[in-house]
Amino acid sequence: MVEDLVVAAVAAASAGAMYLMAAARVVKQYERGVVLRLGRLRPEVRPPGFTMIIPGVDRLRKVNMQIVTMPVPAQEGITRDNVTVRVDAVVYFKVVNAAEAVIAVEDYRFAVSQMAQTSLRSIIGKSDLDDLLSNREKLNQGLELMLDSPAIGWGVQIDRVEIKDVSLPETMKRSMSRQAEAERERRARVINADAELMASKKLAEAAATMSEQPSALQLRLLQTIVAVAAEKNSTLVLPFPVELLRFLERAEQGAAPPREG
Repeated sequence: MVEDLVVAAVAAASAGAMYLMAAARVVKQYERGVVLRLGRLRPEVRPPGFTMIIPGVDRLRKVNMQIVTMPVPAQEGITRDNVTVRVDAVVYFKVVNAAEAVIAVEDYRFAVSQMAQTSLRSIIGKSDLDDLLSNREKLNQGLELMLDSPAIGWGVQIDRVEIKDVSLPETMKRSMSRQAEAERERRARVINADAELMASKKLAEAAATMSEQPSALQLRLLQTIVAVAAEKNSTLVLPFPVELLRFLERAEQGAAPPREG
């Protein structure tokens, strides 16, 4: 009799242990547990930690609540100004409603990926090449809005969308290189012309000052001689003032004797 009781107790303990092992579940800190009982959604979402379900009746789906980094494959399209480009991007999103992520969509990761690809193609067709190259922040915001609207219904929140790279055809790269070179050449010529204009104005002002003060021309001549002599040249070119030549010419004419009639 006692042996039968012991055997029954051991059997009950074994059955209880097996039931506990089948019913016990552990939800990690970054997860939430969604329970389907006989195919119907239970209203409570299991928090992190140890939890119990009814074996054979309940089904526990664990949903990752971490931010997911999903690369978007490169999409080829034609911009609004008829340039063929390939653009790839990356999407950062996370689940904010575990129950909707399980019930509302079959596979929320695949759904976000497909929506990101179609939205990226749409953005390419609506944008100019200059916007894709230099105004990416605005395009990123547009992509985020296009993805966020349907994702909310799936229990998913789009955290950020970034365009990674824009690939151009080789012919377009060469054309842009020539355009940039021509632009730099134009700027160099404009700067050189402005410098020549400023220099001519300063020279005109200096000439006007020297015409009013003849001694300034002599001082400038002495400074030029000093500057040239400092270079230790073997040949010294000395400028001769035109005013001095005119003075000597007038002096020679005044000293010449009068001619006989």
